[in-house]
Amino acid sequence: MRLTIEPLAQLTMEQQQALAWQLQACVAQGASLGFYQPLSDADVTDYWSQVNIELAEKKRLLLGAYVNQLLVASVQLVPCQKQNGRHRGEVEKLLVHPDYQRQGIAQTLMQGLEIYASQLGIKLLVLDTQSGDKSEQFYQAVGFSKSGEIPHFVSDQQGALYATSYYYKLLGQSTLASNSSSLS
Repeated sequence: MRLTIEPLAQLTMEQQQALAWQLQACVAQGASLGFYQPLSDADVTDYWSQVNIELAEKKRLLLGAYVNQLLVASVQLVPCQKQNGRHRGEVEKLLVHPDYQRQGIAQTLMQGLEIYASQLGIKLLVLDTQSGDKSEQFYQAVGFSKSGEIPHFVSDQQGALYATSYYYKLLGQSTLASNSSSLS
């Protein structure tokens, strides 16, 4: 398997189709990504069109993971636009098509995202995920710390409510720790 990670600046039609394929497959598998299943083609098209606008405006970074030149996974970083929050960014929509899960692709994508975030001066990553979802174990395994839960944050199609867990990760912690110890 030949895996490459690269930023996607302006999405081609082919990339949008591959991203739609990822999102629809993940939602169909039960992932809580802000959409109900079945996820319509129109909703997917609208979503990726909005992402494309934000990519053009440099308000969002999208990394794609290619296996043998096929776009099979992606993750997004949304840098905070507030003046007092430019040191942080939100991780959104980590997607790995179900056919390619459990092969280390998500971990490699997150490592790439951390590199890009650091280059942008981002020192804090935050994210949320449905409480109890398998993604919680993954985020903990890649160094994110749970900061809490909000009950009744998301609903399913039948109206049942579920909690959401919030996570954070300080980038360059070892540097921060060594700098603070040298100051004392």
